This record gives sequence, structure tokens and C-alpha cells, in this order.
Amino acid sequence: MHDPWNWREMEDVERVKAEAVQIMGVFQVLPRLVVFDLDHTLWPFYCEWRSKQDTPSLFPQTRGILHALKHKRLDIAIASKSPTPDIATTYLDKLAIRSMFVAEEIFYSWTHKTDHFQRIQSKTGVPYKSMLFFDDDDNNIQEISKIGVTSILVGNGVNLRAFRDGLTKFSQNTKASKNKQTKPK
Repeated sequence: MHDPWNWREMEDVERVKAEAVQIMGVFQVLPRLVVFDLDHTLWPFYCEWRSKQDTPSLFPQTRGILHALKHKRLDIAIASKSPTPDIATTYLDKLAIRSMFVAEEIFYSWTHKTDHFQRIQSKTGVPYKSMLFFDDDDNNIQEISKIGVTSILVGNGVNLRAFRDGLTKFSQNTKASKNKQTKPK
């Protein structure tokens, strides 16, 4: 007999995925790469306060959003300053989502993830202006925005509202940069 909670969780994932796909359908331009922080962005805890034996969980709408991005064939990556990358990668494996990411930059750094993004850009070839980034740390958001990445501060993890806000801001930034390029000098 199947556990009814698993069925309910699968239904929730499919519902969120469908809504996220519908949200993406509204926008003419989508990012080529969506980058996520881990702690308090994809999941509701700090890795360094946990052990590899713990059972991790994602924020409620995260899995559906990740599946929607893959459904639309958009690449996704991780930029995390976790001081415990071994625990983070163990959790990605336990959650069965690690294979979804084209780049995983999980290492502690004194910088505001600029090193992470340089490595991601080098690995993927995607220009910063074609990336969308979600993080719970405003310092990271401010610094990564300066290099041209559309960056969204999440208050309670990645959810459909933050996702819609991110795509809206990305669309606005794309239009603004096109307008700058087309203005006569």
C-alpha cells in the first residue's frame, strides 16, 4: 500500500510545477540560467547546523519550481557559501535533485558569491545578464546585482511569488538593457 502523504506531496509538486510553467508562459524572455542559494533559499535550515544523517526537506514549493524549470529546458545552478559542502551535497543527493543542476558551486568564501558566479559563468558560458539568482542574504543580492545578474531576495524560501517576482524583474532588466542598446548616440 502506498503512503498517502507521498501521493499528496506528488500532487502538490505537480500543481506547483503547472503553475510555475504557466507563470513562465507569460514572459517573452526567460533567463538562460537560474541560480539558487541553498540554505534558507531551497531548504529551511543551515547545513552547518545539521549532520549527514539527518533527513533534509525543501521549502514546500521548491521542488515544483525546479521541475518546471527543467520542463522548460532552462538550466539551473547552485551558488552556496556553505562551510559544509559535504553535508550540502549529501542533502542534494538525498533529495534526489542533484542531477538537475548544471553547475554546483558550494564553498565558503569571504566574497559575496562573486567567485561562485565567475566559476558558474566559466562552466556554462551564460552571460551574467542572462542569469536569474535567488538568495536569502541581501549582501549577496546587492553584490551579484552589480555584475549584471538579476537577483531576488527571498524571505521564506523560493516560492511561486518570489519566482514570479524574479521573472518580472528579469524581463524588466532585459527590456531596459535592450533600450540602452537601441538608443542613438
